[in-house]
Amino acid sequence: MVRCLLPALILLSAMAVQGQGAEKPVADSFAIPTGYKPEFRRERNHELVDQEQALLLTSDGSNDGSFDPLRDPLSRGWLTKAFTRQVDWIQYRIETDPMLEHRQKMNQLFGLEHLIRQYRNQWMLREGIPPAEGVSLISTYYSLLSVERQRASIRPAFYIHSYEGGMALLGTDRFTLLPDYSATLNDLVLKYCKANPNKILPKLQRHPDILSADSIITDIARKQPRLIYDYAAAGDRLGARIRNNKDPFVNVIAVMAGSKNGQQYFPFLDQIQRGQLSFRDIDQVRDDTIGYYRLLVRTQRAYWSRALNGDTAFEYMSLTQRLEKKAKEDFVHVINGLHNDPPEIRFACLQKLTAAELYYLAVSSDGVIYTSSFVRGIYPLLMQRIGRRGDSLLMQVQFDRYRKFIKMAAAFNTLGDFLSSFPGAAYADQLSDAEVLMKAFVGRLERTRGLEEGVDVADSYASIREFQKPVADEMLVQVKGNLDRNRIAQNKRGQTIYRILETLFRSADSSQRVDLTKELGIPPVYQVPHQRLVNDSGQVIIQVFFYGDEDGKNIFQGFLRMFNPSLWRLDDSNPQWVTFRSVKGRPVIIFANRPLPEETGDDDRAQDALTQYLEEIRLLPTITIHRGHSYYAPSTISRISPNSRIVFLGSCGGYHLIHDVLEKAGDAHIIASKQIGATAVNRPFLQLLTEKLRTGQDIDWIPFWKELDKLVEAREFDDYIPPYKNLGALFIKAYQREMDKGE
Repeated sequence: MVRCLLPALILLSAMAVQGQGAEKPVADSFAIPTGYKPEFRRERNHELVDQEQALLLTSDGSNDGSFDPLRDPLSRGWLTKAFTRQVDWIQYRIETDPMLEHRQKMNQLFGLEHLIRQYRNQWMLREGIPPAEGVSLISTYYSLLSVERQRASIRPAFYIHSYEGGMALLGTDRFTLLPDYSATLNDLVLKYCKANPNKILPKLQRHPDILSADSIITDIARKQPRLIYDYAAAGDRLGARIRNNKDPFVNVIAVMAGSKNGQQYFPFLDQIQRGQLSFRDIDQVRDDTIGYYRLLVRTQRAYWSRALNGDTAFEYMSLTQRLEKKAKEDFVHVINGLHNDPPEIRFACLQKLTAAELYYLAVSSDGVIYTSSFVRGIYPLLMQRIGRRGDSLLMQVQFDRYRKFIKMAAAFNTLGDFLSSFPGAAYADQLSDAEVLMKAFVGRLERTRGLEEGVDVADSYASIREFQKPVADEMLVQVKGNLDRNRIAQNKRGQTIYRILETLFRSADSSQRVDLTKELGIPPVYQVPHQRLVNDSGQVIIQVFFYGDEDGKNIFQGFLRMFNPSLWRLDDSNPQWVTFRSVKGRPVIIFANRPLPEETGDDDRAQDALTQYLEEIRLLPTITIHRGHSYYAPSTISRISPNSRIVFLGSCGGYHLIHDVLEKAGDAHIIASKQIGATAVNRPFLQLLTEKLRTGQDIDWIPFWKELDKLVEAREFDDYIPPYKNLGALFIKAYQREMDKGE
């Protein structure tokens, strides 16, 4: 019904527009005298209009002489009449108008041709002219020819039209000198901006001189200052319009955009426009590593304090992002890079920082900071600065990002020490401050923005359960209580968050036999049964990726010597890969490409050949091992079999690629390092894993990790994250699946 009514409404609007002209075509009668012929000087102009009519009639996919873009009988009749009989009649009226000279008639015919072509080119586009608008476009064009003769305002004729339709009419070049042309263009652009709030500035870039440009810029500046900053730096007319804007707030942004130090100024936009900070204040510390970082922390704390009172500062996120960037670049990467130096050298850059400044170093570097950088550097110095009072620290930073800090403390096994620094309860029936903190840690997650804080809670649980089981048990109790509270409140988001957390936490207790796949649609996290790793023939297939740089060639030689010949048989007859097969115990087959020269691309071709071979003989790997530098990891991930149940990334920083792996193999258990990938860890892992597979054992990650810890002496082992500590990635996956169900 809507599809039928829309053309009718547009046609009625078109008839109303026609009423503004001195003459109008009658809706049902466009009679043209027989024997009529245009003057020979304008025959070509008429032919071009006729050609556009013919092209339009076939643009709907049929050649039946009608135009039916909406597949609707009623609109087909109106649109066909408009673009055939009515257009013909307008041609006739132009040609026979005694008031027009030859060139005026040519120009009007050209405008008609242009309008039909624009309509034809756009009607099929999703953001083009709405098909039903064709009827009113033709009527308005004819009406505007009369308006043109009278030198009257064109503005009223455009009220009914979309931006695209109105611009097609203005594009005929007939009306640029008529009254209210600028106002009409302004109306059309405003109409577009209202309908497309996320595309305002690109459109304004095409029309920077419209009457409302300054007010639009002023309005956007307070909603999206970063956009105005980006466009203000451009050397086009819109950039100039922004830079010349008289609004004080826009002016501050424009000054920043025009400065070579604009990126360093921009995070402080709110305080600058309030007069609380000047460009000179920032210039005084801009080149001082500690001074600039200190200013960022001070501003972060001020912005957070305002946020607690419901007042969000302009570009709060830019400030936080800048803070994180400087924390990593100027401090954390430095102490990470000096991991082989003595503490007095390694941690020298931290000595002038306050407890709050050290705290923001920590929470700004999750996933980047080395274990030793946190445990031996930032954390002990922070606790020393605060007088070993964790409660004082959190009160000083007003609990900003406290979930992140607790998660990191749990991951680095310092949470117990941190909580022990809190004072105990004043009375026996009261909770201690530490207990109140952990209760808050898992509470009110439904009120948080995004999923980051829920991810932090999920990621922390395995570490807490491993080292502080009573705290973990209380977390589970609190999660269940929060789930019940959200059920009573009928809060869907809260129910989803807490149901996933409760299920993940319960799955840590093997006695409960929680089936995560059944309950959440995600794989189990604490165990990989041997049965899930074998194919129909009872074989476990492992694929190992090597790369042809010098390190890769050396690692490959060590790999060839890893396996006991009495338990494994090596087949190295293929020029592109080698194969190890177990000769005792359960059948396990390890395929590894040779690290052929990378400069010729032979290692890449060897990987492709091996992958194709395994697909052809239907030996799909359930275990994938990456042995190579971090810059090769994306290449390995691109070739991961979707059947992979275990993925080991033996490169530096593989932890940051967990989500990429899950995109390829959604059921994979992922082992990766947050920082340094070391052969001294990778080799024992593969040896222990293959031995358990050969003997038919399930892979129980917690005991497996404890056993591996005894085999590995390298301190880099601390930065390897087992699958059961990757609950955050699985939390996101489960949450997204739940949200998809509701769509």
